[in-house]
Amino acid sequence: MINWKNLDTLASFEKLNSLEKVNLACAMSGEEGAERVKKYTAPMGADMDFNYGARAVNDEILCAMKELSEEAQLAAKFEALYNGEVINTGEKRLVMHHMTRGQLGEDVVVDGVNKREFYLEQQKKFTDLANKIHAGEITNAAGEKFTTVVQIGIGGSDLGPRAMYLALENWAKVNGYFKMKAEFISNVDPDDAAAVLKNIDVAHSIFVLVSKSGTTLETLTNESFVKDALKNAGLDASKHMVAVTSETSPLAKSPDYLAAFFMDDYIGGRYSSTSAVGGVVLSLAFGPKVFECFLAGAHEADEIAKEKDLFKNPAMLDAVIGVYERNVLGYENTAVLPYSQALSRFPAHLQQLDMESNGKSVNRFGEPVNYSTGPVIFGEP
Repeated sequence: MINWKNLDTLASFEKLNSLEKVNLACAMSGEEGAERVKKYTAPMGADMDFNYGARAVNDEILCAMKELSEEAQLAAKFEALYNGEVINTGEKRLVMHHMTRGQLGEDVVVDGVNKREFYLEQQKKFTDLANKIHAGEITNAAGEKFTTVVQIGIGGSDLGPRAMYLALENWAKVNGYFKMKAEFISNVDPDDAAAVLKNIDVAHSIFVLVSKSGTTLETLTNESFVKDALKNAGLDASKHMVAVTSETSPLAKSPDYLAAFFMDDYIGGRYSSTSAVGGVVLSLAFGPKVFECFLAGAHEADEIAKEKDLFKNPAMLDAVIGVYERNVLGYENTAVLPYSQALSRFPAHLQQLDMESNGKSVNRFGEPVNYSTGPVIFGEP
């Protein structure tokens, strides 16, 4: 049986607090430092490794972290998540974003709908759209191909997809996968939309409106701005726009869109990049095959996250080290500094993922906690 206890009530956390801290400057110097780098490494799939040699840990601390992961039942809780138990207690919802890239456990059926099959159906629909646009089967009014895709969204409908596009853009150009230029409109400040529209040919652009509810004020405001630009160019906006929304939103069956692709309440906005929220724009920009490869990589990472051995599970290990750094060492901030320019928006995406998820002042029962629940995430290349 799974128990949900506050961090400061766990015996293993008390033990972690009692252990002598690591002098990292000394530990990373000379031959000892070189050995740490070799020793403290965990494979994370795709021929990449997670190295934690530069974190303030040693064998004794890591052993206590293993005890913490077991006492907190982290592996069992992740298993409950991917098998469809209600994890989001605030809204009484399942957490299903992993299902957009593969199935980790049992079938999850809600109201007679198999969730994996539902997400696959949406992927098939936007794959078909992308293929038809690339083949010139769907064109503008003049019978000319679309050359640009513009995503209109805010928060998770922008940060993740934008980070993914920028990460892959130059790679796609070099390797022959680049299909269409992508732009993003997010800020409700009209200068944002104006700057994007100034740099594109609206007659050869298709717009992706992303709003789960179909009522997001900032997104609909930007949509109106775009529709005015299309109208002023003598174009029928409904022939230049598709929607990503929920089946119950006012956008779902609206004649204002070429097509609508659906998400549901079990995918939080910040986790939605592998759903239609990221899938439509990336499939149009790079082709459906590239997006499928991205999903395969995400699923591989999900599979590794099932590993019960802490030291073979880099996602869990990094999380527990993060708890130690915040709640034992007192580190208030985490800087994310990618060396690759292609990852320029990754820190902003990670900032939302981490801080919106972990920056809570209450536990899952709504009771206040008396300890910090996450660091401030910041950074850029």
